[in-house]
Amino acid sequence: MAIDISDAPPPTDTRTPVLQVRDLGVDFYVDGTWYPAATGISYDVRPGEVLAIVGESGSGKTQSSMALMGLLPPNGRARGSAVIGDRELIGMPSHKLRRIRGKEIAMIFQEPMTALNPVFTIGFQIVETLRTHFEMGPADARVRALELLRLVEIPNPETRIDAYPHQLSGGQRQRAMIAQALACDPKLLIADEPTTALDVTVQAEILKLMRDLRSRIDSGIVLITHDMGVVADMADTMIVMKDGKVVEQGEARRLFAAPQHPYTIKLLDAVPHLGRSTEVLDAERSQESGTTTAAPAADAPVATASDRAVVLEAENMVIEYPGRRRTPAFRAVDGVDLTIRAGEVVGLVGESGSGKTTIGRAVVGLLPVTSGALRIVGQDMVGASAKDLKPLRTKVGIVFQDPGSSLNPRLPIGESIAEPLLLHRGLKGAAMSKAVETLLDQVQLPRAMRNRYPHELSGGQRQRVGIARSLALEPQLLVADEPTSALDVSVQATVLALFQDLQREHGFACLFISHDLAVVEMLADRIAVMHNGKLVEVGQTAQVVNHPKDPYTQRLLAAVPVPDPAAQQARREARDALLEAQREELERDELLHAHDAEKIDAHDITDVDNERMTGRGF
Repeated sequence: MAIDISDAPPPTDTRTPVLQVRDLGVDFYVDGTWYPAATGISYDVRPGEVLAIVGESGSGKTQSSMALMGLLPPNGRARGSAVIGDRELIGMPSHKLRRIRGKEIAMIFQEPMTALNPVFTIGFQIVETLRTHFEMGPADARVRALELLRLVEIPNPETRIDAYPHQLSGGQRQRAMIAQALACDPKLLIADEPTTALDVTVQAEILKLMRDLRSRIDSGIVLITHDMGVVADMADTMIVMKDGKVVEQGEARRLFAAPQHPYTIKLLDAVPHLGRSTEVLDAERSQESGTTTAAPAADAPVATASDRAVVLEAENMVIEYPGRRRTPAFRAVDGVDLTIRAGEVVGLVGESGSGKTTIGRAVVGLLPVTSGALRIVGQDMVGASAKDLKPLRTKVGIVFQDPGSSLNPRLPIGESIAEPLLLHRGLKGAAMSKAVETLLDQVQLPRAMRNRYPHELSGGQRQRVGIARSLALEPQLLVADEPTSALDVSVQATVLALFQDLQREHGFACLFISHDLAVVEMLADRIAVMHNGKLVEVGQTAQVVNHPKDPYTQRLLAAVPVPDPAAQQARREARDALLEAQREELERDELLHAHDAEKIDAHDITDVDNERMTGRGF
């Protein structure tokens, strides 16, 4: 169903900016003083243009965009000018802003679990958006909501439309929020980390959807992200922010090719590139062929020894979510075999909803195993009681995907980090304070932040608190569920280096769950690929990245964006060709199966006719 947006005033001149921002500033009032979060921001967004705003967590990217929509907290204020069409947004009364939000300006928020209303179904929330801005009946709005859910590739949209946010995976929640943002075909879309929780295949589809939106109705897009591959894929122009100020801005291809500011150079250098294992593989082949006699580097990855202790062993593991009333049980993990040895890092990748996080939660005892076997550091997890699992808590740590909902909002972050030390090691007083400060240093957070609450930190800072908490007890096995998804690239590089240093120092094993294949390639010894609850491919990192065997793994790798606009355009074209070839092959297989079935049916009919004729004496 198409939506009439004729009452939204389109720009008469396509060269006229959809949004004009001049000298925008954002301040926060804390303890009697106004502190600047962003100052002197100026830019234009024209119809069909994508402006990317990049920078470190806490640099003012999100707050400057929140100011445009009047969504600053009570202690915040906005200065300067932001004009959409002929209307000034800064200082506009709330009742007028409500008519603009959703219809002319829409926003995709960073954390869907905290942005979606937990007491309403996702279908209700999309329908509410539509009926607020358009004269639509409930039935028509529901039909449109189903179209939007299909558009963002929510699985089983007819069922998921009546699901609550907590019943969806992180990526599915993000897709539901994107569907809500796109409901009214807005003229300006502000996307704050729109693909953070998405796997790369769905990310590629969402980016294609956003490209279609800007070409279909000439929407301008402000893209706030730390993923430089997404910037290379989408952005026409680019703004680099640091400490609340713009340090460099210009055409995206120029900034990627020849950055001028030292911070921009540092930011691009910190981006992980897919294909690092190709260099390692080429070096190994060169050594085998005798073309070089160079000795391997001292820190080169060493093959996992088969005699190392097994810390995780799963055999034909099945995990099901129980059914309710007429809803049958849902099998999230189906017959998985996986082994991780001491000191080994295994990357677990796959689509949102494929069962990755379910496995991670079962490993730490947060979900029961339905059948099969799962042993963690010698502990049989099948049928284990809470008493059996308590000693395991000191041996296994977990970093959750969503830092906003995994930290206690009533505790300062220092107490959240100290809690496992108090419960399991009995640390108190000066010893505990020293341990907390050491952990804050390791994740590069100022010690003064220990008395702040989670809502006072940015998304990236909250994620670092979660990492510090998980490492407090020096676990033998660490389950890292998207640990860097909320981090900008420079902090991500620091945290990944920290992971590698701690892993080498302490020798803990790690199940690294991520949709960022470039990060997984950098860290993992082996990669396991999941699809629809099954492991479709497991192998050494170089083999999986460079020579994938399963068609799904091939699609997964083809969807990974790279931080180079020209190379990314070539990869996008190659991906489209691969998808088209696989689609044609699937159609041929379906036709062959249908043809074979027709032949079998014809053969059966002929046999029956012969029997009838024989029985009648012919």
